[in-house]
Amino acid sequence: QVQLVESGGGLVQAGGSLRLSCAASGSIFSINAMGWYRQAPAKERELVATITSGGSTNYADSVKGRFTISRDNAKNTVYLQMNSLKPEDTAVYYCNAEIYTAQAMAVIDYWGQGTQVTVSS
Repeated sequence: QVQLVESGGGLVQAGGSLRLSCAASGSIFSINAMGWYRQAPAKERELVATITSGGSTNYADSVKGRFTISRDNAKNTVYLQMNSLKPEDTAVYYCNAEIYTAQAMAVIDYWGQGTQVTVSS
């Protein structure tokens, strides 16, 4: 059984900052890419940022220069530092991880439960 537990969401004024965390736990053999996605009301889920096990990163154009993704492989944790937040960043943010478990003997996509980020103008 694998779980992704997110924390760090909340309400912030425009221009402010938040830091999201997502910790993976359970019968984990290894983790490939980890990432953050978000879904605003009445919109499809979209990629925010991803990071490989080697530390290579990828960002959506809308967050480049404002958000930074990082990970601690020893803790199976991924972070998202969000600065200069805008009202359009308001969404539920979901953590994602590609995890190999000995039980499945395969890489499976796991998702967190989501954490609400609200940016007021």
